[in-house]
Amino acid sequence: MTILIIILCLFSLLLVGVPVAFALGSIGLGMLIIGGFSPLMAPQAVLSTLDGFILLAVPLFLLMSNVLLKGGVGRDLFSAVQAWVGHWPGGLAVATILSCGLFAAISGSSVATAATIGTVAIPEMVSRGYDRRFVYGLLAAGGTLGILIPPSIPMIVFGFVAEESVIALFLAGIGPGLLLVGLFVGFSMIYARFSGQYTQMPKSSWAERKKSTVMALPSVALAVLIVGGLYSGAFTPTEASAVGFVTAILITTFWLRRLTWPAFWEAVKESAVTTTAILIIIAAAKTFGKALALYRVPQDISAFIAMNIDGPIIFILIVSLVLLVMGLVFETLSMILIMTPVLLPAAMGLGFDPIWFGIYMVIMVECALITPPVGLNLYVIQSVAKVALGEVASGVWPFLVMMLFCVLILFIWPDLALYIPFKW
Repeated sequence: MTILIIILCLFSLLLVGVPVAFALGSIGLGMLIIGGFSPLMAPQAVLSTLDGFILLAVPLFLLMSNVLLKGGVGRDLFSAVQAWVGHWPGGLAVATILSCGLFAAISGSSVATAATIGTVAIPEMVSRGYDRRFVYGLLAAGGTLGILIPPSIPMIVFGFVAEESVIALFLAGIGPGLLLVGLFVGFSMIYARFSGQYTQMPKSSWAERKKSTVMALPSVALAVLIVGGLYSGAFTPTEASAVGFVTAILITTFWLRRLTWPAFWEAVKESAVTTTAILIIIAAAKTFGKALALYRVPQDISAFIAMNIDGPIIFILIVSLVLLVMGLVFETLSMILIMTPVLLPAAMGLGFDPIWFGIYMVIMVECALITPPVGLNLYVIQSVAKVALGEVASGVWPFLVMMLFCVLILFIWPDLALYIPFKW
């Protein structure tokens, strides 16, 4: 009964327009007061959250991705990939997905990935005759790779909440990320082959390939530096974000010579706004989670699951349905912050590895990024393409099905996520 009252209060506040952070924080504080606990636990939870070393990676990764965005790195990546695969069936669509995957490996942000590649790819694909709904859905879904292929801001938040290794989470995301890239590429080629709604590009010359590859090489090297440094243990995720930010400055300023002072200042301001919003949500969710723990909500849910849910298959089906429904009204970080303290103990009680469960949750919240009415990637593509939200949303359904298929493969074959971090 307590759980239902908490959920009802939370949804009531959200429906009347209260921001997620204030809804979580006020309910958490109210639960502490009503339960007879000291309200001082709320500011203590906030301070302990903002004091976390691992969270320093969030603003630095955001700064890095915004600097790369302002420096036009996405255009270079897309041009290089297009030069190599543009003549394939559906070549521009393939180039778009591969570019999203490459930019995801240096940004950690789905919104940045969708905006950066979308700005370049949408006009090019539309001018080549690709169906607009397919183009918008492709870019919205391709942007979700930004939080699955490491580095990933949601993985950092999950690791912080669950007290698990962020490096292990990063490495566990590589396998599912590559599978999702493969599924998107395969679908794009099949769609282009049978729809015929595009004009195939001519094959680029070796000189064109060489020129575009040289321009994109520093960005690819940055991705290798970050992932390789994390995998080898050369630096922590926070140190990786700092190294990435400095390297992004060097690339865009001295190699590409595109980053101006006004553009850099704009990147800093945008990163500061986003970081503030993220940290406020995390701090409020920490207070909410503290109250849930004191009310023994996770333990009660774990006990209920143990008594009423027969095995891991039913558990995953129910949790997936809950997360899909939550994705209609919650954004990515809110879902992770709210559901991780509730679901993780029950999942571990059923024998799920916490790193595996983290990757599973990230894929499921990826779905939230492309489901209306609050899918952030839908709004990003709508803004870039200047079209109606419904036109963007109508193109994402095939990609949503593929993402759920990826979850199925991950459940059947857990080593898809766990092989690299633990068995390589």
